[in-house]
Amino acid sequence: MDLQIYGFLFTLFLTFAINGATLQEKTQIPPPQINSNSVLVALLDSHYTELSELVEKALLLQPLEEAVTKHNITIFAPRNEALERDLDPEFKRFLLEPGNIKSLQNLLLFHMVPTRLTSWHQKNHTTLCPGEAERLSGNMMNIIHPNDIIKSDGIIHGIKKVLIPKSVQQSFNNRRNLRSISAVLPEGAPEIDPRTNRLKKKPKPVPAGAPPVLPIYSAMAPGPSLAPAPAPGPGGNHHHFDGETQVKDFIQTLLHYGGYNELADILVNLTSLATEMGRLVSEGYVLTVLAPNDEAMAKLTTDQLSEPGAPEQIMYYHLIPEYQTEESMYNSVRRFGKVKYDTLRLPHKVVAEEADGSVKFGFEEGSAYLIDPDIYTDGRISVQGIDGVLFPVEDIKVAPKSAPVVAAADAKVVAKPRRGKLMEVACSMMGSFCH
Repeated sequence: MDLQIYGFLFTLFLTFAINGATLQEKTQIPPPQINSNSVLVALLDSHYTELSELVEKALLLQPLEEAVTKHNITIFAPRNEALERDLDPEFKRFLLEPGNIKSLQNLLLFHMVPTRLTSWHQKNHTTLCPGEAERLSGNMMNIIHPNDIIKSDGIIHGIKKVLIPKSVQQSFNNRRNLRSISAVLPEGAPEIDPRTNRLKKKPKPVPAGAPPVLPIYSAMAPGPSLAPAPAPGPGGNHHHFDGETQVKDFIQTLLHYGGYNELADILVNLTSLATEMGRLVSEGYVLTVLAPNDEAMAKLTTDQLSEPGAPEQIMYYHLIPEYQTEESMYNSVRRFGKVKYDTLRLPHKVVAEEADGSVKFGFEEGSAYLIDPDIYTDGRISVQGIDGVLFPVEDIKVAPKSAPVVAAADAKVVAKPRRGKLMEVACSMMGSFCH
C-alpha cells in the first residue's frame, strides 16, 4: 500500500516538471535576430568610425537592435573630424568618463529618429533620446551627405557637426561649475601676532598699483646669517612694477655719471642689495638712495667693511623708504629746519638740515652734503649724490676721538678709471642691464 502511494506521488511530480518545462519553452521570447543587411551593421562597417566606436562604448548596440526590429530608424552621423577634432576636448573627456555614460547615450540617441526619412524637411522630429523634450529641426544641422547609406530597416545621412541636446549641455555645465567651486585654494593655519597674542587679521585686498599695506621692513630680507627672505606682503606678488629693470637702470646711470663706481661695486658685487632693492620696488615700495661718491667711499677702512653684514648695514643707513627729490628735501629743511628721515637700518634715522644753500645730512664731523642732485629719478627710485659716508650718531659716539692714521695698505683706494671693468662685472652679476 505504501509503495503504491509513493509511486503515485512520484508520477505526479514528474508530470508537473515536464509540463512546466514545456510551458517555459513556449513562453520564452527569442532574442531579436539582426539581418546582416541591417543599418546597424552598415554603420559599424562604414566610414563613420568615430560614431560607431562611441555607440559601442555607450553600450547602445542591444537597445538599437531591439529598436530596428520594431521600426525603421534614421541616423544623422557626424563626420569623423567633428567628433575627433572639432569637439571641445574637455566636453569629450566629460562624455567618456564612466560615470557619464548616460550623457553619452543621450547624445548619440539624439542623432537618431524612430522613422525613415529619405528627405529632410523643416518639420520637427522626435529622437530616440529618452526624456528629451527638444526635437530635431532643419536649422539645427547641416546635411553634407544625404542618403549616404540606405538599408531596408533604416537610412544614414552624413552631417557636418555634432548635435548636442540641451540636457547633456546642462549636465556638462553643472559639472564644470561644481568643479570650479570645489577647487578652493587651501589656506594655512591662523597666524598669531607675538606682540598681542591674538589672531592676525587678514589685510584688505590691494588695488593694482596701490602702495603695499605692510611696511617696507616687513618685506625686507633678513641678515646674511639668517633664514631666507619672508614672503612678499599683500599685493606684492602681483608685480605691477619692474623693479629689477629700474635698479639696473639706476646702477648703469651711476656708472655713466662717473664718481660713484665704488657704490655700484658694493651694491652689485660685495652685497646682494641690488637684487633686494629690485624685489622691493617690484612689490610696490619706493626708495631714495643717498649715494656717497668715490672720494667718500675711499675713507672706509677694510675693518669697517670686513665684518659680516657691515657693508649691508652701511648701505641700509643710506636707503630712505620714501621717494624724495633734491627739491622736496630742500623745501622740507627750509620750512621745518631739521628733518628726520627713516632708513632701512632700524631704528636709526638720518637727520637733514639746510646748510650753505644745500641739504646737509648727519652730525658734525660725520655729516655729508648733497652735491649731485637727482642723479636718477624715475618715480620709484631716487638717487642723490653726497660727499660723505653717513653713520648713526651712536656709531660716531662709540668711535675714538683721535683715530689712528690709516696705513696705505689698510685704506680703500678710489678706483677712478675702471668704469669699463666695473660694468663688465655688473653685467655678469645683474644680467644684461647694459644692453
